This record gives sequence, structure tokens and C-alpha cells, in this order.
Amino acid sequence: TSESTSSLCMTDFKTSASNGYSQPPDEEPQVDGVGVEERGQWSNKVEFVLSVAGEIIGLGNVWRFPYLCYKNGGGAFFIPYLLFLFTCGIPVFFLEVSLGQYTSEGGITSWRKMSPLFEGIGYASQVIVILLNCYYIIVLAWAIFYLSFSFTLDLPWSSCNNSWNTGNCMEIQRRNSSANYTTVQNATSPIIEFWERRVLRISSGIDVTGTLHWDLALCLLIAWAICYFCIWKGVKSTGKVVYFTATFPYLMLLILLVRGITLPGASRGIKFYLYPDIGRLADPQVWMDAGTQIFFSFAICLGCLTALGSYNKYTNNCYRDCLALCLLNSGTSFVAGFAIFSILGFMSYEQNVPISEVAESGPGLAFIAYPRAVSMMPFSPLWACFFFFMIVLLGLDSQFVCVESLVTAVIDLYPTFFRRKKGRELLILVIAVMSYLMGLTMLTEGGMYVFQLFDYYSASGTCLLFVAIFETVCIAWVYGADRFYDNIEDMIGYRPGPAIKYAWMFFTPATCIGTFAFSLIKYTPLKYNNVYVYPWWGYALGWLLALSSMVCIPLWIVFKLCTTKGTLREVNGSTNSPNPPATCPKPRESRTSCWPSLLPNAMLFNSSASSSNMAMFPCWRRNPPARTLVSFWENHLALYKIQTRHCLFASALTS
Repeated sequence: TSESTSSLCMTDFKTSASNGYSQPPDEEPQVDGVGVEERGQWSNKVEFVLSVAGEIIGLGNVWRFPYLCYKNGGGAFFIPYLLFLFTCGIPVFFLEVSLGQYTSEGGITSWRKMSPLFEGIGYASQVIVILLNCYYIIVLAWAIFYLSFSFTLDLPWSSCNNSWNTGNCMEIQRRNSSANYTTVQNATSPIIEFWERRVLRISSGIDVTGTLHWDLALCLLIAWAICYFCIWKGVKSTGKVVYFTATFPYLMLLILLVRGITLPGASRGIKFYLYPDIGRLADPQVWMDAGTQIFFSFAICLGCLTALGSYNKYTNNCYRDCLALCLLNSGTSFVAGFAIFSILGFMSYEQNVPISEVAESGPGLAFIAYPRAVSMMPFSPLWACFFFFMIVLLGLDSQFVCVESLVTAVIDLYPTFFRRKKGRELLILVIAVMSYLMGLTMLTEGGMYVFQLFDYYSASGTCLLFVAIFETVCIAWVYGADRFYDNIEDMIGYRPGPAIKYAWMFFTPATCIGTFAFSLIKYTPLKYNNVYVYPWWGYALGWLLALSSMVCIPLWIVFKLCTTKGTLREVNGSTNSPNPPATCPKPRESRTSCWPSLLPNAMLFNSSASSSNMAMFPCWRRNPPARTLVSFWENHLALYKIQTRHCLFASALTS
């Protein structure tokens, strides 16, 4: 009978799940008889939202967006920014999160399941993440170093009475000071000398490596140790850590905002931040900056969003989450601009200089401009602690989510090897040690030149745009935008508006192709501080870093075409596993019933399938499996043992 068959199937489900098939997402991770652990899941939606928020809301929101807004026409910059947000940012963001949730796979195997021919997209994104993990955490080491110097009554970068200061050092001129700063030739400020002579101890060029700075190496070790213990237990530990790391920076930002807008001269900075200059929109570089900022701040094309989404429950409303997170990210960038430029306005007022002379972006803002402004405030050590603690937290959650993305991709690629006891912990340890050793090259006297090469080339807008082009083409034109919308409907219960689908098909790839071409045409070689010119081999190394990710996609396509026989259609579908989600997603109606993705490829339906059966698996109404002349029952009894992945469906047919 159908009841006895169902009972037998449910008993056997654990066995089939441990043989390489996924368990229902509602169940807790289990360990089978040979010690292979199953995938975990977020305990609740809040953990997922905070993890994504921690990843996308990082240093770029504080030190890059406000400066770009000021530099590119103030309020007028929001026109290209919003255009890129709705044509590229939100569509690709939603694509990656929903892809991870649908496949329950990391950044490589998710693309393999959607289109084996485009698996190289996953490898490209993970190469970028590997390079990003090596250099992004260096900023945390600097921030920890500054934070350690903030627990003093007098900030060391506010005076010239230190061992690293030179005779040209001159303390910051205040509005009420009678000193004349311009009378000293080649004068330098104490904050610049602290940055260059105490923190970096920078050499004359990249070819002069110099010695390793062991104090910074210790700070980097602390950063990696914190990162390791944040993610070593998977989403169980990460989901708890983000309650603090993703929310506390908002408190710090609010405190700095309130303090900033109450300082004299704050209105001057806010005016420069927002005052619209419509004429700047005629400059193509403004549009390029807007596009690259979207890709930087939304962490798209890195595989991070796919990895985080893969730990969601299948029925999670990822569409609503993505819209809210995208708006939160852009809103945070906008508000951070007030906190930053109110402080810069105060510094401009106190020094009686134009704000253009104090405005900085990137590390220059975090480690020169803002510390200089803080040193001019009452109770300056307190504000310095607040600021650098915020920088540490903003960088920390972005860093450990990037590491988690790489770990998830590798584990899903080799599950039987890494999903064993201590397998995950050892993998993270290996990644951390190798990345730490690579990072040490950036903590030498010539390390800053290496850091700038990584920052300028390895995770540049050019690389991210290239990956985004293939992502949208793969989903919209190879897998099928309508087909993917059907899958999304099965997950969240309704179809999102058509705007995102048309963006995948037309607007996003067109915008990315145009911006990618412009980035190549307008390419300018990197110069450190706009002065130091790298040797030829330095630029060659930079382009090698950039191409190391981009070549993965075409090379993988060529590899698949050369090693797999058959037509192009057969090559693209020949490696489908017994549980390809591209065949059909897991049913919403019965979470413990036989998922269509668990049905072997030989179990196909004939044309007499009833409408009730089609209702059980919604995607088959639009993407039915290929029909055969052999009945379902003949295939069932002749080729396979009775297991949940097919007998529950047989039970449904006989009920």
C-alpha cells in the first residue's frame, strides 16, 4: 500500500542521503557511519541577513563612497550610482544569493550544476577571493596597530616629539595659532610621519624589500587568529559572531556622526559632500567610478553571496532579503558620508585650508586624514579608539566571510574529504597560514608597493565586470532567465517583477560590457602616491594577478569542449549529477518527500503523467523531463533499489 511504501521510504531516506544525496533542509546536520558530515544551515534568517550585511558593509562604505561622491560632482554622483545600482547591483546580487539558495552549493559547484560549460565562473571568483584574502586583512593589521597606540593620553601622531619624527615635522596649525605653517620648507605633519616612518617604514621602491616589521606581523597574526575562530565551526559560529561584528559598527558610526555634525565647520564639509555639479556627469570617468563602486561595495562576483545563500532554507524569501540588504548598503554609504565629511569640514575649518587639501580616500582617509582630525578634538584618544575599533570590525566580518566563501567552495567541491571530523578546521588553518605568509610580503619596508599592486589589479573593477558578464549570460541565455524565474517561484512562492529578469538578459550584460571596455580604454598604470612609477616587471606582475582570475572562464570552456564528446548541448549537460537542481528544484509542498533533484536520470516520465503529479513538482509544468517509452515502474523495479529518492514519488502515484 502507499502508506507502507511511504514508511519504508522514510526509513531508508537516511541511507540514501548519506550516499551523496542532500538531506531535507529542515533537518539538523548529521554524520553518517563513516564520519562524513552534512551541510549546516543558518539557525534563523537574522543570521543570514547579518552575515551578508557584514560582508557588503565594509571599509569601502566609509573610505571610498564619500570621497567618490565629493570628487564626482557631489549630489550629481547619485544619478550614475543609482543607475548602476538598479541595472547591475541589485540584479547580480539577487542572482548570486538565489543561485546559492537554490543549489545549496558553494561558489564553484553551484555553477557546475547550472551549466557545466560555465563552471569556470566559479573558479574565477575563487581566484579573486584567494588574492583578496591575502591583502585585505593587511588593513586590519594596520587598524589594530593604530588602535594599540590609541590607549594613551597623548596620541603619538599629534606631536613631533617622537623618535621617528624628522626635523621637518611641524605640528598641525590650528585656527587660533599664530604659527605660520608655510614658512618651513618641505614641512611634514606628524600624522604623515607616523604613517610613513613608524607604521610603513617605507622603502624607496618595490625592488627594495627591506626587513620585515615584526610588530605589524604580530598584528596580522592577531587578525588571522580572530578570523579563524569566527568561522572554524561553520555557520554555527559565524551566525553568532555577526550579531556583534555586523551591528556594533553602526553604533560607532552613529557616535562619530553625532560628534562630527556638532563640530565647527561641519557644514562646510557636508556642503562639499553633497553640492551637485551636474557638469561632472559629462565625464565618462564619473560613470566608471559609479559602476566600480557598486561592484566593490556589494561584494558581487566573489562567490561570497552564493556561499552565504547556500545555507538558507529552501523556502527563504531571498528576493525580499536582497532588496532590503541592497538598500541598507547604499543607505549606509550615504550616511557614512555625513560622518566623514563633517569631520573633514571641521579639519578644514581648524587649519583654514580648502577642503580639497584634506579630503582623502582609501587608506589615506583611514590612517592619515581621520586620525589627523581626531587629534584636533577634545578627548582625542577616546574618539581614536571608537574610529579604529569600527575599522577593525568593518574589515573583520568582510574578511571572515570571504574566507568562508573559499572554504565553502572547496568543501562542496570535495565533500567526502573535507566533511569529516576536523576536516573543516584543518582546511581553514591551511588557508589562514598560507594567506598569512603571503601577507608578510606586504609588511616589509617595500610591502606597501606590493599591497597597492594587489589592490589595484587582483580584485579590480575590470576583473569583477568580466565575471559579471559571464554570470548574467550563463543564467539568462544558457540556463534560461524564464527557467531560473520558475526555480525562484518554487522557492519563494511567487515570481519577482520582470525588471530583474530583463536586467539579466539585456541591461546588466550591456552595462558591464560597456564599462569593461571603457576600463581597458582608459587604463592608466598604477603610481604610488601619484609619484612612484613601478618597474616594468611590477606592472607585469599586476596584470598577471588580474588575468589569473579572468582566464579561468575561457580556459574552462575550452577544456570542456576538448575533453567531452558530443554536441555543444550535450557537452553542457553531460556532467549532470544524479541530483542536478537544473532538472527540477525541491518541492515546496513536501519537504521530506522525494525531491525531483534526487531522481536518477533514467527515471523519466511518459506523456500520461497526471496533472496532480505535475502539481507536486511545479517546475515540471514548464520544464518536463524527457519522455521515454519505458514506464516509470519498469525502470523503477529493474534498475534501482527502493529508496526514498524514487519510491516516495511512486507512493504519490498510487495514492
